[in-house]
Amino acid sequence: MRTKSNKKNKINVITLGCSKNIYDSEVLMGQLQANGKEVVHEEDPEVSGDEGNIVVINTCGFIGKAKEESVNTILHYAHKKERGEIDKVFVTGCLSERYKPDLEKEIPDVDAYFGTHDLPNLLKVLEADYKHELIGERLTTTPKHYAYLKIAEGCDRPCSFCAIPLMRGKHKSTPIENLVKEAQYLAEKGIKELILIAQDLTYYGLDIYKKRALADLLDALVKVEGIEWIRLHYAFPTGFPLDVLEIMNKEPKICNYLDIPLQHINTKILTSMRRGTTREKTNKLLTQFRAAVPNMAIRTTLIVGYPGETQEIFEELKNWVIATRFDRLGAFAYSHEENTYAATLIDDVPEEVKEQRVSEIMEIQSQISFELNQEKIGKIFNCIFDRKEGNYFFGRTEFDSPDVDNDVLIDATKHYVQLGQFVKVKIMDAGDFDLQGEPV
Repeated sequence: MRTKSNKKNKINVITLGCSKNIYDSEVLMGQLQANGKEVVHEEDPEVSGDEGNIVVINTCGFIGKAKEESVNTILHYAHKKERGEIDKVFVTGCLSERYKPDLEKEIPDVDAYFGTHDLPNLLKVLEADYKHELIGERLTTTPKHYAYLKIAEGCDRPCSFCAIPLMRGKHKSTPIENLVKEAQYLAEKGIKELILIAQDLTYYGLDIYKKRALADLLDALVKVEGIEWIRLHYAFPTGFPLDVLEIMNKEPKICNYLDIPLQHINTKILTSMRRGTTREKTNKLLTQFRAAVPNMAIRTTLIVGYPGETQEIFEELKNWVIATRFDRLGAFAYSHEENTYAATLIDDVPEEVKEQRVSEIMEIQSQISFELNQEKIGKIFNCIFDRKEGNYFFGRTEFDSPDVDNDVLIDATKHYVQLGQFVKVKIMDAGDFDLQGEPV
């Protein structure tokens, strides 16, 4: 029989999945701190000697590998509870929203499961009150100079492969005035870079302003003193508001960077995916991007191995990647998700073929990235530095987002740069995904 620990109540929040989950964990932690609770993020007992006696796991349920990681993490902490190392385990987030009855049956040692919209109820079991007045006041977990700003929740898109609407609900924009207040709060804390996130940035405003209002939001955010970079993540291609390109071109605070998941290029596959676009429309949009903002870095993600993707269709995708030369690109193997439209199709591409296709796409992108990086040698870029590891400082240009894009490395045995500060850097050498430079 397990025994209750003698630890003072400390809540350890574990975050899995995407930046939207990071944001949600930060909001939860801000609420707990405002209630006088001791709260930490992903405390490592081997480092601190104490990980807390209450664990909250914010799960991801997007695709198979993410679900597996979430389940394994829940089991890990359920076993810790069984051994008496911690007292309580609570689970929230997308996996819990989507599979709560199954999880309660399969892993009953968890004290309670909560969905994506259950924050007040989760706080209640943690003996905290939901404080409505905390607009933007969250406990950030990112480095002190950048933060995610979630501008909307949920998604109204009908993509065949995606379960996000099942887990996050309908699109709901946050009013501009609230987001400006949040940005001001973050700037006062020393945040210099805002990374705008949502399930779909380009839908922003349609529900509350009856128009696509992303440009209006950007126009308000650039006026926040202290914010120097604003970066756009997760823009949906269909219905993209082109006035965003105009403000990106004229406002130096808005990074010439866009994360726009295109998923595929074959029109038959795009139609089955319910993306609302075609090969021709996709190429036209990319041409508009590059004409309006010539030095824009475009990041995209692709899904390979979708039902019906023949070798011929995959060759079309590869040739398009070669011709388009994206600055940044990620590829993922299709995951057959229950209760999505694509789940009614035959998952006819073997897993080993999917993984091989991912490797082929990423090999192509590695060469493209190397060639584009070679063009940067000798040029000077304004970089912000995120961390120091070993003998190197790691920074980024405006064309790179944290964790997913290129790093700029400076030899710490020869040069010193202050973390969280902007530094002019001359690029001296370049590889597939890293640049090496010296402060100017």
